[in-house]
Amino acid sequence: MTSYVNRGNPGVNLPVLRGHNAALVLDLLRAAGEAGISRLELAERTGLTPQAVSKITARLRAEGLAAEAGRRASTGGKPRTVLRLVPGAGHAVGLHLDRDELTAVLVDLTGAVVAERRAPLAFGAGAEAVVEVAVGEVRGLLLGRGTVSGVGVALPGPLDHAAGVLHRVTGFPEWDGFALRDVLSGRLGLPVVVDKDTNAAALGLALASAADSFAYLHLGTGLGAGLVFGGALHRGARTGAGEFGHQVLQLDGPSCECGDRGCVEALCLAAVARGDLDEAARVLGTAAGNLVGLLDIDRVLLGGRTVFAAGELFVRGVGAVVAERVRRGGGEVRVPVSLAPGGERGVAEGAAQLVLAPLFGRAEVAFPVR
Repeated sequence: MTSYVNRGNPGVNLPVLRGHNAALVLDLLRAAGEAGISRLELAERTGLTPQAVSKITARLRAEGLAAEAGRRASTGGKPRTVLRLVPGAGHAVGLHLDRDELTAVLVDLTGAVVAERRAPLAFGAGAEAVVEVAVGEVRGLLLGRGTVSGVGVALPGPLDHAAGVLHRVTGFPEWDGFALRDVLSGRLGLPVVVDKDTNAAALGLALASAADSFAYLHLGTGLGAGLVFGGALHRGARTGAGEFGHQVLQLDGPSCECGDRGCVEALCLAAVARGDLDEAARVLGTAAGNLVGLLDIDRVLLGGRTVFAAGELFVRGVGAVVAERVRRGGGEVRVPVSLAPGGERGVAEGAAQLVLAPLFGRAEVAFPVR
C-alpha cells in the first residue's frame, strides 16, 4: 500500500490517517449520519475493546474529524455520549475528463457535492491542453475552500491505475504513455489518483450498495464497463477489466477506432449517430447479455449521457435482451436492468471516492510515495 504526505496542505491528509481500526470507526461514524453512534456501539460493531475505541475517537476528535452529537438514554447507568462524523472536516475533488467535456465536483467527507464546475474539453487538442483546462477548473473549484485531500480523475481507458499513466485512449493514440497523475499532482500541489471513468462510477455505486455484484455500462462518447464482484471493484491485474466496448459482435463489421472491426462500441455509436436508438439499445443489450452469461452478475446499471437522454428506452431495450438471454440459459432469477443513480454527475462523484474511500477502509490507497 502506497501513501503520499502533502506537506503543502495544512489539513488532514486522509489517505494516510492511521490504520485499519481507525478506518472501521470512521466508516461507522459516516454510516450513522447526523444521529451519531456511541463508543459502546462502535466497540460492539468493530470488535475492538472500549479502551481502543476511546483512544481512536479521542484522536479523531482532536483532528476535527469527529464531534459529540449529544447524549442517548442508556438501559442502565449514565447516558451515552454520541459521536458523529464532521462532514466539512475534509474534502476531495472528483474530475471527469470526457472526450469533449469536463465535470469537476468538490465533495465533503460524506460524499455530498458542495460545488460543481463544467467546461468544454477537446481530447484531440493533446494532453498538455487538456491538463491546462483541468488545472484551471480545479483551481476555480477550490477558491476559498478549506482542507482538500486530493483529486480523483476519471477518464476513458485503457490506462494503468497503479502508475497513473495513460495508454492508447481509444481514438487518441497520442496519449499513450502520458503520466497524467504525476503531471496533475505537480501542477496542483495535491495528491492525484487516476482511474477509468467506468471504474470510478462503479466504485461510487458499490459504496452506495447498489448491488453485491453488478456491471455498470457507460454509453456516452464511448462505451465501457465497470465491474463489481462481492461488493469490491474489479480492475484486473493491469486495469484491463471492463473494456466492454471492444468485444466483437460482428465479424468484418464496421471499423472501430481501437483498430478492430464490429466492436459493440462502433455498432452502438453508429446506431446513435443515425438516430436509431432502438437498435443501439438492442446492440447494447446483446453485449450486456454476453456479460451476464459470462460473469453471472446480479444487476446491470446503465449510465452515460446517451443513455440518460433516453433512459426509459435503453432500460426497456437492454432489459428485454438480457431477460431473454437469462431465460434461454435456464436462469430462474431475474437480472434487473436499471439506470444508475446519480445521473451524469455519477462519474465525477465516483472519482472523488477514489480519494475518500481509503479513509473509510473501502478501497486501496493509490497515491504515490513522494
